[in-house]
Amino acid sequence: MLGRTQNARGTHMPTTKQLQFSADIAAPASRVFQTMLDPESYKDWTSPFAEGSYYEGVWQQGQRIKFMSPSGDGMVSEIAEHKTNEFTSIRHLGYIINGVEDTQSESVRAWAPAYENYTFIATPTGTRLVVDQDATEEFEQNISEAWPKALQRLKALCEAGSAA
Repeated sequence: MLGRTQNARGTHMPTTKQLQFSADIAAPASRVFQTMLDPESYKDWTSPFAEGSYYEGVWQQGQRIKFMSPSGDGMVSEIAEHKTNEFTSIRHLGYIINGVEDTQSESVRAWAPAYENYTFIATPTGTRLVVDQDATEEFEQNISEAWPKALQRLKALCEAGSAA
């Protein structure tokens, strides 16, 4: 867990925690990686977070990427690190509200940057996907409820595909 920090004015910012989730998937890391990042399957497995979720951008280190809901709200982020079939780190920089990016408001600076990391580990039966995500107390419950459901959807997609 990350501790409390202070901004330039000396006021306390919210505490962020690193939450961890994992799933054992009976498919090779290459299939899990490809299924996770494919634009169409992404819409499916991320639906527990927001039905109709999608992304705009590319999964390449140093590139900006937007994670969006159908309402037009979402997150502006960048790919901090990207190693095909091994590891991806997303650095969340701010919110998108009504189509407007906010990376500088006090409420965003209280938590940004926040990281969401995906680690793909080969196992004898396939792949263990480990997700580490920074979260503020405000979003901890929603994230903790959505990730297990999302990972089960991703697992089903990957395992159905591995039979083909």
